[in-house]
Amino acid sequence: MEQHRTRPPQYRPRRGAPVPAQAGRTAGGGVGRDGPAARRPAPAAIRQPGRTSRPRLTGLGAGLFCGASMFALACLDALLFDGSATVYGVLFLPVCVLTGLWVRPGDLVTAPVVLPIAFAFGLPPIAEDGGGGVGGHLMGLVTALALQAGWLYGGTLAAVLVVAVRRIQLMNRRRAARQRDRAREVPPGRRPR
Repeated sequence: MEQHRTRPPQYRPRRGAPVPAQAGRTAGGGVGRDGPAARRPAPAAIRQPGRTSRPRLTGLGAGLFCGASMFALACLDALLFDGSATVYGVLFLPVCVLTGLWVRPGDLVTAPVVLPIAFAFGLPPIAEDGGGGVGGHLMGLVTALALQAGWLYGGTLAAVLVVAVRRIQLMNRRRAARQRDRAREVPPGRRPR
């Protein structure tokens, strides 16, 4: 009768296979590393101490940043300026530009999408009550959105322009990197004609 194993076989390196390099003590008493971990380049922030990195927001992070910022600014507007819609619209513009600058390159498309949502999310503290109750408050929100459409479109357009410039720069960098890689692949004496 045959007996089957109940445990899967354990990993065992083949005989003669190279063993990965191990960390060991150096002459100074520190830990030395051999292999790929020792040759890994330092992060960009460490290599270039004079250059600070900008915040990078994901698509969800950009939406949360915009929504929270606009709600906080609307509450501040309601306290200091008695809910001025013009002040709210002016404060919306820098939030749009910052969102376009801070969103990650992979999520550039989301910046202009989340801005109108954030604009509407921040309106309740400054929207006028349209007659009481939930329906009146909704009518006040719709009226505020209709009357402040110029600020909404202007801020969204500013973010679209920032995102478009960043996208063009990203495409140019990728194109230059591909050309550098192609130039390295072809030996100098054998350039294609």
